Amino acid sequence: MGLLLALNSSTLAQTTFPVNGVADPKNGAYAFTNATIVKDAQTTLTNATLVIRDGKIVAVGANLAVPKDAVVVDCNGKFIYPSFIDAYADYGITAPARQLGGFNFNAPAQLASNQKGAYGWNQAIHAEVEGAKLFNTDEAKAKSLRDIGFGTVLTHQKDGIARGTGVVVTLADDKENLVIIKEKASAHFSLNKGASTQSYPSSMMGTIALLRQSYIDAAWYKSNPAKEGTNLTLKAWNENQGLPQIFEANDKWNVLRADRVGDEFGVQYVFKGGGNEYQRIKEMADTKASFILSLNYPAAMDVDDPNDVRFTGLDDMKHWELAPSNPGAFEKAGITFCLTTADLSAVGDFLGNLRKAIEYGLTETKALEALTKTPATLLGVYDKTGSLDAGKLANFLITSGPIFQEKTVVFQNWVQGNKYGVKEDSWFDVKGTYKLVANMAAGAKTYAVELKDGGTASFIEKDTLTGKYSYDGKLVKLSFTEGRGPRAVETVMSGVASGQVWNGAGRDGAGNKFTWTANFEKAAVAKADSARPKQPLQLGKVTFPFLAYGAEEVPKQETILIKNATVWTNEKDGKLEGTDVLVTGVKSLRSVKTSLQQVLK
Repeated sequence: MGLLLALNSSTLAQTTFPVNGVADPKNGAYAFTNATIVKDAQTTLTNATLVIRDGKIVAVGANLAVPKDAVVVDCNGKFIYPSFIDAYADYGITAPARQLGGFNFNAPAQLASNQKGAYGWNQAIHAEVEGAKLFNTDEAKAKSLRDIGFGTVLTHQKDGIARGTGVVVTLADDKENLVIIKEKASAHFSLNKGASTQSYPSSMMGTIALLRQSYIDAAWYKSNPAKEGTNLTLKAWNENQGLPQIFEANDKWNVLRADRVGDEFGVQYVFKGGGNEYQRIKEMADTKASFILSLNYPAAMDVDDPNDVRFTGLDDMKHWELAPSNPGAFEKAGITFCLTTADLSAVGDFLGNLRKAIEYGLTETKALEALTKTPATLLGVYDKTGSLDAGKLANFLITSGPIFQEKTVVFQNWVQGNKYGVKEDSWFDVKGTYKLVANMAAGAKTYAVELKDGGTASFIEKDTLTGKYSYDGKLVKLSFTEGRGPRAVETVMSGVASGQVWNGAGRDGAGNKFTWTANFEKAAVAKADSARPKQPLQLGKVTFPFLAYGAEEVPKQETILIKNATVWTNEKDGKLEGTDVLVTGVKSLRSVKTSLQQVLK
């Protein structure tokens, strides 16, 4: 008996985190049947079943046997997608505030770091920061992301030039130890010194110089120089080099600046863009980098005041027009990219802005890939999430239709096998007209009831009364209000549905109880789309430079042969007569002089 008890106790799942209150683990199985299942951007199954157990996907496919202990959820007419992944977030991690209210020109220069410990000499370089150690779940922010389809994020501390490591977490409402997928998933960099109050660097030149010097110092530190002792910053810098190196550029020119640093030290960055990269898409492709793209578009310019119009440049107007075409330009150029909610003032704008990007050239297939497989692969977690395959986390969305259509509703977002309702009241479409008979004490009353979108209802007898309804597939709740102000009284009803007949009990405004029955008569007629058909987009073209009078093509570089020239080399050697000079990379005759100077150096 003792051996049997020992075996039983050893097979039970153990936890080092005690539960405050009643422990109620939900480890059951669910089977979602009759659904259109989009396993990934390339594979869609019709009339299929998804089976999950203990927070993971067990099976997905057509004609699957449903486990006997599974809760069956009929998803007829509904779509199931993998939940989205945001590859550039700061969810659950707060960046430190800049000290003393920012840089003060009147204050003494802070030449040395004021960070205590065996760290590097500059506060803007803190490769030792670990996102996993700073991370705390935040249900309010998690919900805002879940409601627009996200189930997983890469989060890190957005501060400094070298920012340390990022951590991949799910958006489940659970303890931190249970939502971390990958503790060290990425290393992060930028050209912004962040909260550092140290005087250096104070310019872009200084920032790039400090970044380059840090690479050189870290390479030197590998030899374990005795005089250096322990430098936790350089030690972490070297340890993080094997991770994806994510660089917050936020601008097309910063991409090129950072890429040159990466080329110098043999590092291939993943660039977080700023939305204007389409203006130099060839140069972006030449970096051979992957990108993380924001969908934060510029607001329309206020041109009511003629004086404001004077200061509105053509480049500003063209960027406003063309910014939504940025993801489409990356797809057309064959550049690997992910999408992020970063930089949006309200994350709720994400899906609307994504639909606009699709309107401007991004395909739906590539959009889904950029939110699922691509970020999961980039971060090394595709074995855990990013598609609906057996063995992966049960992170998926249930929607009313194709995910990127404007009228599609997200009903539920399941994260690690836990259901999070988004717009569940729209799951069952019972809109239409019903005949309701209420058996009051004073006699029967008959109402024509119209159930509408958004849970609103009209009860029509002598007058038309406004009310509400809810329906979860079995239980029904109805209510309406009579009178106004202090004299308003509410009648409430609840009951059950049996096919197209509903019945139950209610209470009127005076507190009298009654029974009621409602019979379905006809479905609601879908309203015709009153919106005008969209005209084909006629976008302006990118110009070089991106200003007035710019050319639609990059000026070709010519090679010029100058024969029999008199060339002055320097004061010591004097001049050379009758010399032929070959000048390459000339864009115009104006640049010949500059090119000659470079050649003769």
